[in-house]
Amino acid sequence: MAATQSPLSANWSDTLLRQASAIRLIAFDVDGIMSDGRLYFSANGDELKAFNILDGLGLKQLMAAGITVAVITGRRSPLTEKRMGDLGIDLLMQGREDKKVALQEILATRDLPHEAIAYMGDDLPDLPAIRFAGLGITVPNGYWLVREHADYCTQAAGGRGAVREVADLLLTAQGKLESTLAPYLEPTP
Repeated sequence: MAATQSPLSANWSDTLLRQASAIRLIAFDVDGIMSDGRLYFSANGDELKAFNILDGLGLKQLMAAGITVAVITGRRSPLTEKRMGDLGIDLLMQGREDKKVALQEILATRDLPHEAIAYMGDDLPDLPAIRFAGLGITVPNGYWLVREHADYCTQAAGGRGAVREVADLLLTAQGKLESTLAPYLEPTP
């Protein structure tokens, strides 16, 4: 089988790939990263969210490759809890505006240096965690100051495949992308 790589890999610098190769845990914000950042409410006040299915499979690929996935969000949402449960993500911290402190709490339960963690967020509450992480990531529709401090800004917008792009980045940097794609590329009869 020919080597498989993301078409975005041509844009990834050696420095970025080196940082990504060390990541063992990645934490994500929800609104603006896993969703488009807009809050939808029905006439009855029910909250609605749209999650990108491409991102969901990317999260599963990361976990299958041995990278721990965590979610840290400032809001509390039963929809987020349901989606993360459906994906098998147990490390969910809701109602946390102090994203860096939450990230440090996660690290306190693991034997990892901060260089081995990545954080992906889009707004000011995410900035301390982005600056603390070994790899800070944001999206092009994120707040300008966050983009200035992130190590990487995805090409895809939040809620539109940005998480999957980051999954491809980490898996490529760690030499695991091809093996996570192999089951989908098996010869057809």
